[in-house]
Amino acid sequence: MDHYSKENYHLTQSVGFFLNRARDGLLVEMDAALKDLNINAQQMGILLLLTRGVADTPFEMSKLLGIDSGLMTRMLDKLESKGLLARSRSTDDRRMVNLTLTEKGIAVAGHIPEVAPKVLNARLKAFSQEEFDEFRRLLAKFANV
Repeated sequence: MDHYSKENYHLTQSVGFFLNRARDGLLVEMDAALKDLNINAQQMGILLLLTRGVADTPFEMSKLLGIDSGLMTRMLDKLESKGLLARSRSTDDRRMVNLTLTEKGIAVAGHIPEVAPKVLNARLKAFSQEEFDEFRRLLAKFANV
């Protein structure tokens, strides 16, 4: 079933427009909340993936976060310069780079669960539990997750 056509498509009423507005607003709010940790929302994602053992190579991170390799390299450079992560070559395959959190990175990542839920809950405060569950379900469906 087609939901859009040439006749009924209006940019400011499209799903893509609303998703971009929501994402942009959330990133601004998350960046502000993370300021004291000296990281931003994108860097938060990298730290959490490492903390939870979900990904430990730049390639895996790029794929999961939907970030191209150039941007990923710049983000990793920034986190490394802040002393939050370290890179090392794989002993099995010298072409592969492994990422690990430093002690400082572990400490910063440990504070993220104190910050991020507050930002998300503020955005979701008008949602009932049922609306929240349905919203999350529909977003996952839309994202093909």
